[in-house]
Parts: sequence; C-alpha cells; structure tokens
Amino acid sequence: MNHDRYDDEYIAGILARTKTIAVVGASANSARASYGVMQFLIARGYELYPVNPGHAGAEILGRQVYARLADVPVAIDMVDVFRASDAVAGVVDEALALDPLPGVIWTQLGVRDDAAAARAEAAGVRVVMDRCPKIELFRLGHMVPARPD
Repeated sequence: MNHDRYDDEYIAGILARTKTIAVVGASANSARASYGVMQFLIARGYELYPVNPGHAGAEILGRQVYARLADVPVAIDMVDVFRASDAVAGVVDEALALDPLPGVIWTQLGVRDDAAAARAEAAGVRVVMDRCPKIELFRLGHMVPARPD
C-alpha cells in the first residue's frame, strides 16, 4: 500500500470498525499529545488501553496502564503508536505476536517505518502512518458515527 496518501473511505472505515485501542507510548502528562488524543478518543466512546512500561500498574485517565501489548486483557482492534519511528519495528513485532492480531497499526504524526508496515500488511494487518486519529475524526466526522455508550 502507498502510505503517502490514504482514501477517506479507508481511514473512516478503520475508525468506524475500531472499538478497542492500545496506545503505545501513553503519557500521564496532560501537556503531551498522547494524553489529549486518549482523552478525545475516550470521549468518542472508544475503549482505551494505555501501554507504557514506565507507568505500568498506574492509571492514565482512569484506565490501567500496561507494560506491553501482550498484557492488555482484551483483543486489540488498533495499536496507536506514540513512539519515535525507530521504535515502530519493535511495536510491530509485539503486535504480530498477539493472538488474535490487531486489525490496525496506526502511527502518529511524523512517525513512519515502511519496512515494519510491509511486515504488518503481509500478516493481514492494516496500517496507517503519519496520521492522528483525533485529527482524522474531526476531518471525517461526518463519515464516522460516534460510538454509543
């Protein structure tokens, strides 16, 4: 897949089908982007699972923080990556070890690893890179219904 541009239907479809999101690199600092994005996604009705080994066992926005993806106690629809590009390969490795596999690996603005994306796609996982789900929900809100509580 060409990750330089995505069709609106591709992004909207992912956001409409997603229920559970593991946020890798979640921060308890309200000034950090991951915190604001998590807050927004929770308000939209998504189930959020923060993943950050430095905060494991604590809570962020009332959600327990897990050390690694394998510790999340439910099937993950989307892995949202708030880490640097050089960490994406490791996150993809962790995600591809899950059973069941997540449906999507999504990397935030400025985060891209084409080789890791190709491995995920070869395993049947959809990939979105260098985008923010909060921004995409604002942009495509008319195409993505809010989740009922």
